[in-house]
Amino acid sequence: MGSYLNPGCKGFEESLNSAIYVDKTGLIEKVNAVVDTRQKYICVSRPRRFGKSMATDMLAAYYDQSVDTARLFDTLQIAKAETYQKYRNQYDVLKVNMQEFLSMTHSMDEMLAVFQKRMIADLKRGYPDYVMDGEDSLVFAMKDVYAHTKCPFIILIDEWDCLFREYKQDKEAQKKYLDFLRVWMKDQEYVALAYMTGILPIKKLKTQSALNNFTQFTMLNAGPLTPYIGFNEDEVIDLCEKYEIDFAEVRRWYDGYRLGDYHVYNPNALVNLTIMRTFQSYWSQTGIYLSILPLINMDFDGLRTSIIEMLSGSSVEVNVNEFQNDMVSFADKDDVLTLLIHLGYLAYDQRTQRAYIPNEEIRQEFRAATKRNKWNELIEFQQESEKLLEATWEM
Repeated sequence: MGSYLNPGCKGFEESLNSAIYVDKTGLIEKVNAVVDTRQKYICVSRPRRFGKSMATDMLAAYYDQSVDTARLFDTLQIAKAETYQKYRNQYDVLKVNMQEFLSMTHSMDEMLAVFQKRMIADLKRGYPDYVMDGEDSLVFAMKDVYAHTKCPFIILIDEWDCLFREYKQDKEAQKKYLDFLRVWMKDQEYVALAYMTGILPIKKLKTQSALNNFTQFTMLNAGPLTPYIGFNEDEVIDLCEKYEIDFAEVRRWYDGYRLGDYHVYNPNALVNLTIMRTFQSYWSQTGIYLSILPLINMDFDGLRTSIIEMLSGSSVEVNVNEFQNDMVSFADKDDVLTLLIHLGYLAYDQRTQRAYIPNEEIRQEFRAATKRNKWNELIEFQQESEKLLEATWEM
């Protein structure tokens, strides 16, 4: 119907048409369980290239009332769920990528103004009789549409946290953004579901989330959404058999993230491996490689020692509870390590509360970063290790 209102199913069709498609439609059943309930606010944070955008495309195709997507979903896992027919193609969907608006504007005020203007324009095209001429409030426009249609909205927001990565130091801009999201979605009758994805969890104000109505699923604890974060081991085994790739080598290079009982693999790495047929690090192609350099060089007592320990194959204890969910509010090394977990550069074992470098792909990125910055501690550690190995061999 529009660019943002009921965008159709093209994005999800492209995923289905791709050489590699792993069925993650089971996620829809989990989301259906909270539609039109008090738990209808969901925020999923995970690193880049872990399938966030594909998930929003899938949800848009499933809920969008302007198309009939039975042909896409009838053969997939979700078709077996009791709720499949009840919710399919029954809602007005608003699907947005906040990075688009941030990139095209020069301030928070301009971004929110353009965002509301574009959303209202789509609503006006879809419901010309219900949106008032000259309306400049997205909340009022959605209220008016819902008052006449009685069809609530599914709101899907990708890259919701881009502002906290681009406007790292601008507390006032961050507050305006959070206030807008709160007014737009919280306790509004027109919201059947609000589903946000990003890299960072929701920003904390003091000790609580600024949007405390959202349930968060993160790389620290993904809860019941764990099977839909990346590729799990069974899915990777199937891919290795199909493409005749050595699974043991795949596991060494790309395994390592642990969420509950699941081994989680980065989908981007597996897709690139099947195309390039080469074991290498594809991580630096995700666009956040340079963000690791200032983080691991921060002057916090014990940070470098922890990095070196993890490079050697050990894990380190980390307190993840004090992190403020932004890119600048670091009080100690634990905050830095926690951010690296959310960025995907470290993995986290919830049971032992320890962080570690998950696999060879990420280990190479850390090695490159420390080599570029000529870490004397790492050089000394390697030299001492070599001496110890030689002494051991010589008894």
